[in-house]
Amino acid sequence: MSAAKDGPRKPANRQDLRPVRISIIGAGNVGATTAYAVLLSGLAAEIVLVDVNNEKAEGEAMDLSHAAPNTHQTRIISGDYDACAGSSVVLITAGANQKPGQTRMDLLQINAGIFKDIIPKVAKAAPEAILVVAGNPVDVLTYVSWKLSGFEKHRVIGSGTMLDTARFRYELGQHYQVDPRNIHADIIGEHGDTELPVWSQASIVGMRLQDYCRQSGQKYNHEAMVKCFQETKNAAYEIIKRKKMTDKGIAAALMRLVETILRDENTLLTVSTVGTHGGVSGVSLSVPVKVNRTGAHYVLDPELSGEEKAELEKSAKNIKANIDSVDLGK
Repeated sequence: MSAAKDGPRKPANRQDLRPVRISIIGAGNVGATTAYAVLLSGLAAEIVLVDVNNEKAEGEAMDLSHAAPNTHQTRIISGDYDACAGSSVVLITAGANQKPGQTRMDLLQINAGIFKDIIPKVAKAAPEAILVVAGNPVDVLTYVSWKLSGFEKHRVIGSGTMLDTARFRYELGQHYQVDPRNIHADIIGEHGDTELPVWSQASIVGMRLQDYCRQSGQKYNHEAMVKCFQETKNAAYEIIKRKKMTDKGIAAALMRLVETILRDENTLLTVSTVGTHGGVSGVSLSVPVKVNRTGAHYVLDPELSGEEKAELEKSAKNIKANIDSVDLGK
């Protein structure tokens, strides 16, 4: 698997000390909710909202500005792409939303078309920013964003399976009646129907699940584990069926990713990056990678079972086939 090493660290200068600006492209449900999460976090001094519907972006900026006095003093504006200049991070939440009965891949061609318009404008306005992609299908669009932006691979990050991993840990936590923050269990591969759980490395407070069950006097239930994964994989479909969209979970994941970048945390997150994954080159999917102020950097090949390796290769090939279906004007 290939990925860039950590970028060089330069001494602080006046540009490094400027107020932290976060730009969000797309002021729909996900974009607006993410802006609210970022506001509550206090991570940014400035939040910029850009949307094809200028009035919608302006209205969201006004509403968020009225929340600022009760949260953190933050300058929130709407504008065009030029307003993204100087952004530390630009989040791309624009694009068509998944509807009941649709898969994420069903959105590919329409959202790839939208990204062909958006990404060059973002890259021109904020050439030093880190791009965070949240539109679906996120893995293919992360690759598309990398190609269209001309940025280094480590500066283009897809939200990937961060939300799937959070959902998975929640489901396991519900089953074992344990705080999900004590559970280390990842979903890798596609953010979609070919994603896979890494059962071989799943643990609770450092103990494999079977060992934890023995220590706590529980019976390990394989069928229950399969159900936890199925609930994870189908969560978006079930939420969309009920409320027509998902926004809170992904907004929290994006806020956490932005926090990891800005705080230079070197946290391992299951985000989508471009490289060689599952033996397939030129593909973007999620495995745990180190995220810090310079971007996302690959650390190690995850230790997978033979079955998991085969599933990851299958996921990578599926994403690669969809990448190849996008006309990037070569």
